[in-house]
This record gives sequence, structure tokens and C-alpha cells, in this order.
Amino acid sequence: MELHQLRCFVAVAEQLHFGRAAQHLQMLPSALGRQIRLLEEDLGTRLFARTTRAVSLTEDGATLLRDARVILAKVEAVESSLRNRSRTGPARRLRIGAIDSAAAGLLPPLLRDFRAGHPEVSVQLLEDKTVRLLPKILTGALDLAFVRPPDRPDKRLEFHPLLQETAIVAFPQRHALATRKSITLAEIAGEPMLVPDRRSRPHSHDLTIKLFEQAGLTPRIVQVADEKQTIINLVATKLGVAIVPRWTTRMAAAGVRFVPLRPKQRGPVGRLPLAAAWLRSSRDPARDAMLAVLEARLRFYAREA
Repeated sequence: MELHQLRCFVAVAEQLHFGRAAQHLQMLPSALGRQIRLLEEDLGTRLFARTTRAVSLTEDGATLLRDARVILAKVEAVESSLRNRSRTGPARRLRIGAIDSAAAGLLPPLLRDFRAGHPEVSVQLLEDKTVRLLPKILTGALDLAFVRPPDRPDKRLEFHPLLQETAIVAFPQRHALATRKSITLAEIAGEPMLVPDRRSRPHSHDLTIKLFEQAGLTPRIVQVADEKQTIINLVATKLGVAIVPRWTTRMAAAGVRFVPLRPKQRGPVGRLPLAAAWLRSSRDPARDAMLAVLEARLRFYAREA
């Protein structure tokens, strides 16, 4: 079992599609399929159940996925540590992870303010989903991450609540409702809805479902997609509309209009929590310096959330 094979396996397991996984890895689908077959032969078990229409993980595949993510995260941490040791001088660095909306809305002003006071710190950024960022903190590959806090947080991690992102509705630019100043759920109840996959984005998926439940309505879901940018692109092609966090408006979105949503009642149901996460009881002066800037400027950042 080789690391390259594990990376191939994880890519297919997360995409559940050989073509998309091959594109992500910049490989030919045939070469990717060969690596998966070699891995299955080496382990003596089937990792995927394949049909002409779908790919799914077997029980052994699901078990390997959990372990493979940990193994690859540890390898990344070792590689990063060795690269930094080879540098000359006491350069300080901070490795930060962020979910897509935080990368678009929070990080630009935060990094601007942080660099103004700490130009000596080199900041490395990684944009990914919460389910992939948190294991990287545990293995030491990340020092700090801005994530959706999980329902059952790992006790080895420290979570600091930051703010609540409000919900907006993404419409195709020429949609009849796209020029409205605000919209209600009742007005989009009959619209085809695009939602994130709950396995990788539980908070964003549940945002749509719970908002409709609160209003006594049922969403007409026509498409599930893994990436936020993919959902926005599908909206642009007039496949449907989507409820997304407000900071999504800062992503490139030609052909899409965003309209504020008026939920049935005020409260946390129509909002998405954002938290800072780091390894509990760890010491890191650069991380603590960024958290201090964040604490001092948070009310300004939150105005746009």
C-alpha cells in the first residue's frame, strides 16, 4: 500500500465519482482506476461498490477512509515540519485553515489587520471543509482553523464562537424574483432548490431544511452538490435557486443575484455559526496574536456576516 494509492483512494471516496476524482488529481481516469485496483488487490478486499450509475464505499472502504485521512494528515504534518526546519533563521509561521465562506468574508480583512501589526509572521492558508480541517489540527498540520462547530466537538480541540452568518438566496440573474429587496420562504417554496451534500456540509445542508421546516414548508430539492462554488455555478445556469451564507456573495458569481432572506421568525435557525478552533492546551504565540486581533476587530467583521 503506497501513499499515492491512498491519495487516489481518498479522492474517489470523497467524490464518489472516478471522473471528478481524476480531474482533481490531474490524472487520467484509467490511471486512477488502475491505482484503485492495485490497492484493492494489495489489501485483498473491495473498497468500492460500482454500478453503471453510481459508486459507493463498501464497509471496508468506509473503514479505510477514516484511517487514510489520519495517515495522510500525519504525512503532511511531517513534510511541513521538515520543510520548515530546513529554513534558515527563526522565521515565524502560522498555518490557517478556513471553510469557503470564511475564506471569502473573514480572512481578507483579518489578514490585512494581522499583517499590519505582525509583518514578521508568514501565514499559510488552506481552504477546505470542516470535516477535513479539524483532523489537520489534531495531527499538527494546522495551527488554527475557522470552521462550523460540530454538534459533538472533539474534546482535544478548543472552539471559540465568533459570529453567525445570515442566510441569503441566490437566484439566476434574470429570475423574476432576483430584483426583490428581500424574499420570504413562502415565495420560493415552489422553486427548484440546490443544496449541499449533508455528509460534507451538514450545517449548510440543514440551514435550508430547518428554515423550511420552521415555516411549515417542504423544499423542492432538485440537485445536491458538494462545493459551494458548484452550487452557485448551477444557479447561474438556471438549474434552481439556493440558500447560502451571506459571505458567499464575495465569491465570483457571474449571472447570479443575491437577495436577503426574511425568515419566518428571528433566531439561530436562519444563521450559520462560525468558530475558531485550535488544539487544546497548546502554546503558539503567532496563533494567539491572531486571535487577539480577531477579538479586537470581530464586531467590525461581523457587520458584513
